[in-house]
Amino acid sequence: MRSFRIFVQKEFFHIMRDRWTTLILLVLPILMIILFGFGITTEIRNTKFAVYDPSGDYTTRGIVNKLESSEYFTLERYIDSEDEIERLFRRGETGFAIVFGDNRILLIADGTDPNTASVLTNYATALINSYLQESAVRQVGGGAATDVAGDPPVASATAAAHRTITPEIRLLYNPSLKSAYNIVPGIMGMILMLICAMMTSVSIAREKELGTMEVLLVSPMKPFLIILSKIVPYFTISVINYITILLLSVFVLKVPIAGSLILLSGLSLLFIFVSLLLGILISSVVDKQITALLISGMMLMMPAVFLSGLMFPIESMPEVLQWLSHILPVKWFIIAVRSVMVKGLGISSILQEVSILIGMGIIILIISIKKFKYRLE
Repeated sequence: MRSFRIFVQKEFFHIMRDRWTTLILLVLPILMIILFGFGITTEIRNTKFAVYDPSGDYTTRGIVNKLESSEYFTLERYIDSEDEIERLFRRGETGFAIVFGDNRILLIADGTDPNTASVLTNYATALINSYLQESAVRQVGGGAATDVAGDPPVASATAAAHRTITPEIRLLYNPSLKSAYNIVPGIMGMILMLICAMMTSVSIAREKELGTMEVLLVSPMKPFLIILSKIVPYFTISVINYITILLLSVFVLKVPIAGSLILLSGLSLLFIFVSLLLGILISSVVDKQITALLISGMMLMMPAVFLSGLMFPIESMPEVLQWLSHILPVKWFIIAVRSVMVKGLGISSILQEVSILIGMGIIILIISIKKFKYRLE
């Protein structure tokens, strides 16, 4: 055990002695969670909009004020005709317009960016419905008071017949539509995989490339303990990064932990273990650092960004890519983290994801052990 502790300390000293490695391991995760958390967002704010309102009545002014008072829209100007809308769009002076007509509200958005146009129309629709619903409640309250004062009941019935029924929108788990709720679990998976798999594979490949791995393996300590001693520092650093990510998520990005912190931590430790095994597997089939780095980047990081559900919904992908995403451990980790951290669900809701991660870990471990015995004999 003393020899194992010395080997672990040696690896820690080796990591901390390299300034750039230390920056990558400790500073890069903080920058990633902040930049991705604030930079990559599906929320759209302060969109300039134009209004064509020939009537200028109380209701239309109230709708415009409702939109302008929100964080999503900023009133650019009132226009005198609908013909001005296209001119404003062409000049880039506005990306959204509202036209009030007889018993209708026309929402016009720039369709060159379909996602932005869809989000803006959804925001505006929700705000308009909210205003109309509030107005209907006020009118019903006023009608009830009039009835008490002695107005004929026919007037109340007529008002009820003309009452507008607007849909009620309810958003579960993320009522404010903050993109950080969706981004944080994915960034957590990316960072842990970056530290565990990529750095571990490069570290062991470096020993093999320099010829020092064979020297270590002929030492009195067993080869399995030597490899484990190189893993322990990265496991420790990954745990530190996990704690840092949680603190930044809760206190900076304002993403609460709705579920059990113990369950979330256990899930993260399981994923760290699987990612470490991936790093060992990569290092078992390559002998050069650059090769390990390229394989880690191409086979782990790129799919983690595009096929894990971090950036794009998996259900919207072609069926071939959906099947390919099933073999990525980070996909199942992100699903489980969202269930626990955002939805507040328990262990019974993530049994499938946990079982898959455990199964992947066992399979990768078996392959890695066989490969190491064959390559380093």
